[in-house]
Amino acid sequence: MTRRTEWAEPDGTGPDRARTGRPGPKRAGSRRVGPEGFGDGADSSRAEKEPAPQDPAERARAICLRLLTGTPRTRKQLADALKKREIPDEVAEEVLSRFEEVGLINDAAFAGAWVESRHHGRGLARRALARELRTKGVDSAVVDEAVGQLDSDQEEETARELVARKLRSTRGLDRDRRIRRLAGMLARKGYPEGMALRVVRQALEAEGETADDLYETY
Repeated sequence: MTRRTEWAEPDGTGPDRARTGRPGPKRAGSRRVGPEGFGDGADSSRAEKEPAPQDPAERARAICLRLLTGTPRTRKQLADALKKREIPDEVAEEVLSRFEEVGLINDAAFAGAWVESRHHGRGLARRALARELRTKGVDSAVVDEAVGQLDSDQEEETARELVARKLRSTRGLDRDRRIRRLAGMLARKGYPEGMALRVVRQALEAEGETADDLYETY
């Protein structure tokens, strides 16, 4: 009686392949050998196609462009973002300087637009506007020039408008509480104390409220 010999091809197929023409079950733990005999050929191919790390300058430009899309930023804001993403300092400096050269970064224009928007939109005074711009890293000389757009007359006129809008909500309160509430609102927006008290006194007097001793009390 002839014993049938079990066999296996290098590709892991066995007798089932001979009978059916289909690959037999793979053995547990079997692994395909690549053309050079060093592991999976597919893995080797993927390794060859793995993209090289992106150039730091390209990454820096991409980060800046993404952050500038639809929202102006100061140079300091962009520098902080690049540092957070571990862009080397010398690369960040070069990219930011180039962006300034082509006008994509312009701290003076940013500061001017900020003052215009925040004064008319939020009623902020020069002191508050200067504080905000400094927190964004704008140079002091640029800040001074930007807030210089507002003169004291315009600032006081805005203070009057703010008090006029707030005045109705304070009716029914005693005089001292009205004064504290109105003057405090102006102080939080950066108006000088003297200007704030003067505007509040005039607004109360226009309503018939006696406020002659306002400066003595506050």
